[in-house]
Amino acid sequence: MGRKTPSGNSLSESDLEIKVQPRNSGPEERDQRLHSRPPQIPPPNYQPYKKCLPWLVPIIIIVNIVLFIFVMYVNDCPRNSNNCFGIDFFGRYAFQDVHENPLLGPSTTTLQKLGALDVNKVVEGKQIWRLFSCMWLHAGVFHVAANMLSLLFVGIRLEQEFGFLRIGPLYVLAGVGGSLLSALFVRKKISVGASGALFGLLGAMLSELITNWTLYENKLATLLTLLLIIALNLAVGILPHVDNFAHLGGFVTGFLLGCVLLLRPQFGWVNLNKAPPGYFVASKKSKYKIYQYILLMFSLAFLLTGFILGLALLTNGWDGNAHCSWCHYLSCVPTPLWSCTEARCAVKSFFHFA
Repeated sequence: MGRKTPSGNSLSESDLEIKVQPRNSGPEERDQRLHSRPPQIPPPNYQPYKKCLPWLVPIIIIVNIVLFIFVMYVNDCPRNSNNCFGIDFFGRYAFQDVHENPLLGPSTTTLQKLGALDVNKVVEGKQIWRLFSCMWLHAGVFHVAANMLSLLFVGIRLEQEFGFLRIGPLYVLAGVGGSLLSALFVRKKISVGASGALFGLLGAMLSELITNWTLYENKLATLLTLLLIIALNLAVGILPHVDNFAHLGGFVTGFLLGCVLLLRPQFGWVNLNKAPPGYFVASKKSKYKIYQYILLMFSLAFLLTGFILGLALLTNGWDGNAHCSWCHYLSCVPTPLWSCTEARCAVKSFFHFA
């Protein structure tokens, strides 16, 4: 039954309108409403941030592994050598004898033919491309496994943070920079491996920490941890048959490139990888500090000068050992277990490395 109006018409329940008197707000509530910040409205062209999916570093790892398999195919130890390791199991892909190559890999002749860094071929044969090709070759299974695992842990994190457009050129240029310094000092041995590029990534991590210092929490602990990792890796370079000049050249190149490619704005910057869902940046204006611009300019100047000067010295046959009597200790330090000579490092323990 509906209620009747004075005119006699019946009102349905759906026609009833309930009015509620607004509650009187106190002075504190009114003041809070007046001074509260209005909600931010995303700009019309706003798109939610998507975390960068690393793909370049995995491709680099796959390419290195595939190239190593190809090198072993070309090496064909059973056909070209009398002493092979694992011939019954691997067949054509068998390794050279462990006394010749303890890293379980091909012969030096095969590596030299496929693009290893050989100073004579670079200078006299004008094969400057070997500065690039040598970073994609490896001396053995242990060599490629160690480098690719290191690249997996270091490179993935950097590509997630900065993207492939920055990390790709950094990796390649650091590798070439390491090869260039190696060619100036390692004159009588061939050199292969991605270690120079890997040390470039470590150098870039250090410079990125320094240039973006104000953005980090636990700065000192992060710095000490990174310095310890770098020091331990460089210390390995004083062992026999490790090209520490490539490590040093790659590290310095990567450090300078990090000051150029990995800069972050210091004001209003937010790590979007760790931002809550729905977060958007109100201002896209990048704000850098003066010291960042100074580091960028000096780093660019040092990079250009270093590459131009290094290439000029290399093509003119400059020998760094003739002008630095102690520099060879940066790559091999003699101990009771091994001795360092200009031509090779001879190990006096389990194996004799050729």
